[in-house]
Amino acid sequence: MNEKKEIQQLDENELIKVRHEKMKAFEEKGVAPFGHRFEVTHHAADIRAEFGNIEGEEDAGEVTIAGRLMAIRGHGKASFATISDRTGNMQIYFKLDILGEEKYSQFKLLDIGDIIGLKGNVFKTKRGELTVRVEDFDLLSKSLRPLPEKFHGLKDLETRYRQRYLDLIVNPDVRETFFKRTEIIKSIRKYLDDRNFVEVETPVLSTIAGGAAARPFITHHNTLDTDLYLRIATELNLKRLIVGGFERVYEIGRIFRNEGMDTRHNPEFTTVEIYQAYGDYRDLIEVTEGIICEAAEKVCGSTKITCEGVELELKNPPRISMNDAVKNKTGKDFLSCKTVDEARQMADEIGVAYEERFGIGGILNAAFEAKVEDDLIQPIFITGHPTEISPLAKRNVDDPRITDRFEFFVLGRELANGFTELNDPIDQKFRFEEQLKAREAGDEEAHVMDTDFIRALEYGMPPTGGLGIGVDRLVMLLTDSPSIRDVLLFPTMKVIAE
Repeated sequence: MNEKKEIQQLDENELIKVRHEKMKAFEEKGVAPFGHRFEVTHHAADIRAEFGNIEGEEDAGEVTIAGRLMAIRGHGKASFATISDRTGNMQIYFKLDILGEEKYSQFKLLDIGDIIGLKGNVFKTKRGELTVRVEDFDLLSKSLRPLPEKFHGLKDLETRYRQRYLDLIVNPDVRETFFKRTEIIKSIRKYLDDRNFVEVETPVLSTIAGGAAARPFITHHNTLDTDLYLRIATELNLKRLIVGGFERVYEIGRIFRNEGMDTRHNPEFTTVEIYQAYGDYRDLIEVTEGIICEAAEKVCGSTKITCEGVELELKNPPRISMNDAVKNKTGKDFLSCKTVDEARQMADEIGVAYEERFGIGGILNAAFEAKVEDDLIQPIFITGHPTEISPLAKRNVDDPRITDRFEFFVLGRELANGFTELNDPIDQKFRFEEQLKAREAGDEEAHVMDTDFIRALEYGMPPTGGLGIGVDRLVMLLTDSPSIRDVLLFPTMKVIAE
């Protein structure tokens, strides 16, 4: 295997050497191998839209187009090639009689991967393929490294993620995924802006890592000589803005959590967090459905989609409480338990593992994660989360052991999390104190005390509904991407020696 790699490396080094020689040949002809500004009038998609219906081989109109050479066929007195831009591919035609000896000699120095700009006339070949007949071209950037072998492309995941620029060059479907990601984010903004939500930006660096149960990244500020945390959520600062009178506010931003990596987790990821004063979790359930359905309509053309081979209907998902979902699956009603020992016995009977520090609510959540979560394939809202695992959510009026909270699941994954926000500063302080006890008992992800947030609540925060949606997971769903790394342009990778 190592010998094969050495041979491949040797071959690549030879190809690189040849390309450097061609670069020098361009310089000897007075051509800069790394060019300058080029005025583009059309992209490939524009040419197809404007000239797609032409007939015959007569010139139909002049265009200037720029992009990367992806194929060259023939090296006689006439050659066809393929150029790629952000909208797709276009066939181009080089002919000695049109370009002249000098320019055609420059064409022969071109390699696959070179970036050129060209002027020419659009026509259709005898086979009916739309083509640009090149009248003149400029070398805009000489590619000094060969692209992956054209028939096999770039398949190795490790290389694709580490060298995303190469992945984007040779895999057009990858580019399409990221174009769709942009459209999804634009759709989220439009949905919220149309409903009078205000987009804001809050700090990435903080003296307290709050707003979620997660391990933070720690950095150090030299001038202040103090440790700071990269934010694990935007929640607490956004709720401070609700206190300040914003009423409807949201932030689309990067979140950082110092945790494991798998197909659904990356140390940095994007969320949208939304807060609506004078509302509750039921209002935010409607917002969640609206955002997801509108984004699906935008990039998929329907709320009925297929992901991982499963047909899904995103509209009007059902709602069920966490306790009822567990009871339906296992026959165990954990909220009927009077003591923790009774809940432990129920968990033991169905083979659910739990930690000694868990109360009834913690055990209920453990049963949900072990027995229910993976089977939530069709879209569904899970409500009624235990107070024990929801330190920032408002208690349910009828049963204080649970909160007015929901999570949206699809394909066994949590996509959104929302709740009626806790606006009682006394209860909030008590919850933080309970979290501190959990932290002292070994829970590194338990929430820390945030005295300034308590102070903000003491000035009065209106009843509020809050929501967080994982943007990356939403993109995975709507682009049928199996891994979060497929929807992050530059995912976090293990450092390896060059």
